[in-house]
Amino acid sequence: MLLSYLFTSPQMFMVMALAIVFALTIHEFSHSAAATYLGDNTSKYSGRLTLNPLAHLDVWVTLILVIAGFGWGRPVPINTYNLRWRRWGEAAVSIAGPLSNFISVVIFVIILNMIAPFFSPDNLLIQFLLFLIFVNLILGVFNLIPIPPLDGSKVLFAFLPPRYDDFKRKLTINGIWILILLVILGRISSFDVFGAIINFFLDIVYFFI
Repeated sequence: MLLSYLFTSPQMFMVMALAIVFALTIHEFSHSAAATYLGDNTSKYSGRLTLNPLAHLDVWVTLILVIAGFGWGRPVPINTYNLRWRRWGEAAVSIAGPLSNFISVVIFVIILNMIAPFFSPDNLLIQFLLFLIFVNLILGVFNLIPIPPLDGSKVLFAFLPPRYDDFKRKLTINGIWILILLVILGRISSFDVFGAIINFFLDIVYFFI
């Protein structure tokens, strides 16, 4: 997907790549910043408390990003025992990533509405802002899905009482396979859970554009 633009429209390739890198960087940085604020300096000492994209991107994942048009950042290391909020600390650190993406969406929607009257719809800056909104929204919404290893699972687990520990353990082990199955089902059938969720929020955001 993304790689095809490298040969047909290099400028659009750069726009899309930079938007994805920005969304991933702000997402992972926010995890680190939240953990540091709550008393755990593990990510800070690991060099992750930075807005330098190189600290948050993996070489192989970046290659996948260029070829397939999607990717993810390197997981931010945290020590939950250092967090001030024992029960809610990990959930707070986890939700910081998607929250940063949603804040980015709001900021870029405001900027777009301010400058759009002065540019044509196919202007590169307008396209860049649109893609920033699109990527940040998708990354934020997708990560809030409560299936491990996505951020939403940490929030769900914080609300579940101890009697659900066995359920949490099994979901953690099998979560990645559930995600893969749902993605495959979405591609080969009309049962596209992720697509329906993301499209719902896209419709809301595009209403304000």
